[in-house]
Amino acid sequence: MRPIDTVFRPFEADLDRSRALEILRGAVAGGEDGELFLERRRSEALSFDDGRLRSASYDSGTGFGLRAVNGAAAGYAHSSELSEAALCRAAETARLAARDGGGVMAPPPPRTNRRFYDPVDPVAGQPLARKISLLKEVDAYLRDSDPRVVQVSVSLAGGVQEVEILRPEGERIGDYRPLSRLNISVIVEKDGRRESGSSGAGGRQGYDGLIAPASWRAMADEALRQALVNLEAKAAPAGIMEVTLGPGWPGILLHEAIGHGLEGDFNRKGTSAFTELMGQRVAAPGVTVVDDGTIPDRRGSLTVDDEGTPTGRTVLIEDGILVDYMQDRQNARWMGAAPTGNGRRQSYAHMPMPRMTNTIMLGGGAAPEDVVAAVKDGIYAVNFGGGQVDITSGKFVFSCTEAYRVKGGKVLHPVKGATLIGDGLSALRRIRMLGNDMAMDPGIGTCGKNGQGVPVGVGQPTLLIEGLTVGGAGGG
Repeated sequence: MRPIDTVFRPFEADLDRSRALEILRGAVAGGEDGELFLERRRSEALSFDDGRLRSASYDSGTGFGLRAVNGAAAGYAHSSELSEAALCRAAETARLAARDGGGVMAPPPPRTNRRFYDPVDPVAGQPLARKISLLKEVDAYLRDSDPRVVQVSVSLAGGVQEVEILRPEGERIGDYRPLSRLNISVIVEKDGRRESGSSGAGGRQGYDGLIAPASWRAMADEALRQALVNLEAKAAPAGIMEVTLGPGWPGILLHEAIGHGLEGDFNRKGTSAFTELMGQRVAAPGVTVVDDGTIPDRRGSLTVDDEGTPTGRTVLIEDGILVDYMQDRQNARWMGAAPTGNGRRQSYAHMPMPRMTNTIMLGGGAAPEDVVAAVKDGIYAVNFGGGQVDITSGKFVFSCTEAYRVKGGKVLHPVKGATLIGDGLSALRRIRMLGNDMAMDPGIGTCGKNGQGVPVGVGQPTLLIEGLTVGGAGGG
């Protein structure tokens, strides 16, 4: 636990609360909403590569963002200086959004006393020497595990974001957000051929669970397993075929190809493939998709979003029917909806917008082995790398980092170079089977939108999609 004297107290150390509230109210007068968002952040990152410590960095910063909202207009100004003078200058800029007046102040967010993560400090929780020792241990363990290992890369990153939100009605909302992550990648070589594998884990927690020997060894073994599988992989086939996706991290396809299209701002602007489909069937029967920011310790979870709204479990698609979008406060008012606790920002230097937290497709009733056995001619995609998505059309291209050829319900051999090509709506409607093994990703996701990156989680069961285009070298 962090010592109590290190708690972020901006209204005791830097600003007078009464004066700050007066300035905020002046900035939002005549508008519909706004807030003063104050933040203190500290983070570190260490990387070990090619048998030595490559980098070790530490960063800390404090600042505020002041926002005034009126209709479609939003004025925003931010500063790394916590002072009344800086706050007054910011208020002059933010005030421009509400200068025409006529707005009625929106009701404040509901209060909450829920907490979904403990107030631990990854940065201060372990001495630096222990962290460096861990990186060396992982490197030595993998090199000793298999003579084919030629390269090991290990990274450890953690930090804390402390947030204080002051609302115009005088409400103060605080949150203390830890985050940590361990990543391991390995390259193996055999007969001049090199392949790679990777694994990682993290969440809103300290390092203790990650650096425990049983934990990091399991990650190292998984990275090595993937690399050795890929070493034996054959060229992926090409064509339209059945695709089974594995549980957990393959939900990144759901996040990118479907989740972004369910964020409220894209639908208000008419730029989503899901625009004007509310209440209609958008997926196969049995498909239910939720965004849930309340799962304890998960990477995408939040006690409150960056506007102060408590996060929740928002059902987006229920039994194949589109029933809701993810909303921040401003977009929800435009669409006549309720905020869902999805107003997120990267830091005090950014305005909030609708963003995902942990986006999950719920499981079905089939045993996962039966889902794979139902594939007559296709591939079984277990892990993914990068991908590209067009929000307007929903079209996506994703590369598989671990996949297998399946014929007649039998897994034949691993394949490499496979890409999945399709569009989110069609993929949803072509889901034929859902496994009963819904799993979350290990805690490694970061989502980018409009230049802002935030931590997120994904999850799904093993599932079977008919008629996806597989791009490959044309192997059998």
